[in-house]
Amino acid sequence: QYSPDNVAGADGDIDPTEITFPGCSCLTSSCVVHVCSCLCHGENYSSLCLRPTDKEEEYARPVFECNAMCQCGESCQNRVVQRGLQFRLEVFKTAKKGWGLRTLEFIAKGRFVCEYAGEVLGFNEARRRIQAQTSKDSNYIIAVREHLHSGQIMETFVDPTYIGNIGRFLNHSCEPNLFMVPVRVDSMVPKLALFAATDISAGEELSYDYSGRFHNLPITNREQKSLEEDHRLRKPCYCGSRTCASFLPWDSSLFSTP
Repeated sequence: QYSPDNVAGADGDIDPTEITFPGCSCLTSSCVVHVCSCLCHGENYSSLCLRPTDKEEEYARPVFECNAMCQCGESCQNRVVQRGLQFRLEVFKTAKKGWGLRTLEFIAKGRFVCEYAGEVLGFNEARRRIQAQTSKDSNYIIAVREHLHSGQIMETFVDPTYIGNIGRFLNHSCEPNLFMVPVRVDSMVPKLALFAATDISAGEELSYDYSGRFHNLPITNREQKSLEEDHRLRKPCYCGSRTCASFLPWDSSLFSTP
């Protein structure tokens, strides 16, 4: 079933459509940093493009867009991901990777491309679904972990297996042309937004790194060790990049017992 936005999962613990943010009181057509409460972490976009972070930064910075409760207009520059798909994309059959997604037009670096939308699950339901899968099943469940200043980790699980959008057709690449950033609009439940990591030509397949690495940096020794831990459960990677790790990223945490 196609849905452009996240929906509540079968466990019903999280309602991604609930509006809990108060919204800004800006009365201008477009909000400005240091005045707008939604921009307290700094400006998010410049001419529809996500503002770049320092290359030294390992993680994406928080992105909060203006929301349904804000006083600013629909033309506000801090409303990008919520406007949805703006490019013509095409689902196509790849040679080795099953279905894939490509763009039919040029996409500039930093532009929002699409969301990875589906059922938003709690940890227990996500683990139940993962453990019910066989090695032949495709796994679409994504686990996003955000590291807070307090040392806590906020987890979001999205499963587009049964309800989702075109994001479910994105393949992995060890040198991807997209990267994922959690973007919040109406509540703390993030939209998993994919932005162009580089200029992307028309006809090019779209991909992101399933492991969640924010920059195309060399794999660290710690990551390499986890890559080598258990190849029996791993699926081969056919991305064809120069730095291909031979196997798709693997996260064993959802297979462990509580």
